[in-house]
Amino acid sequence: MSMSHGLGSADRRTRPAVTRRMTSAELATWRALLDTTGGLRRVVGAELQETSLSPADYQVLLALTEAQGERMRSSQLARTIDWERSRLSHQLGRMERRQLIRRDDCASDSRGAEVSLTAEGARVFRRATAPHMRSIKRHFADALTHAQFAALADILRSLQNHLHPFLAARAEDGQR
Repeated sequence: MSMSHGLGSADRRTRPAVTRRMTSAELATWRALLDTTGGLRRVVGAELQETSLSPADYQVLLALTEAQGERMRSSQLARTIDWERSRLSHQLGRMERRQLIRRDDCASDSRGAEVSLTAEGARVFRRATAPHMRSIKRHFADALTHAQFAALADILRSLQNHLHPFLAARAEDGQR
C-alpha cells in the first residue's frame, strides 16, 4: 500500500494544505536537530560501549527488563523498539551467542519466538545502567537549564501530537 493510504480523501479535505516553503531558518533548525541528536547518540553510544554493551544491546535489554516476566515475543520486541524484524533477528543472534538473551519457540504459536533476558543479560544491563545515565546527564541534561527542559518538553509534546495520526496510520497499514 502507498504511504498515503492512512490519509484518505476525507483526511486531506480536513487538513489545511501546506502552501508555503520552509524558511532557511526552519531548515537550519531541522538540520541542527538532526546533527545534535546524531552527535548525542554517537557520544553517549561510544561511552556505553565502554561497559561492553552497544547501544543496540542496551535498547533490547531495556525493553526486556521492562517487559512482564522479562520476556516478550520477538515480533512485539521489534515493534517496541521500532526495528525491522531482520535487523532484530541479527542482533538477537549476536546477543544470544554472548548469553545476554535466550530465544525459545513460542508455546502458543510455532511460527514465533519468545525472547527472554538471561541472568547474565540482567547482570550486564545493571552494570551498564549507572554509567549510561551519567553519560546522558553529562552530555544532555547538564547542557540545559530548567526553563530549556520545560521548553523542550513542550516542543516534543507538540511534535508527538502532530505525528501521532501519521504514525498510527502507518502502524495500521503495517498490521494488514
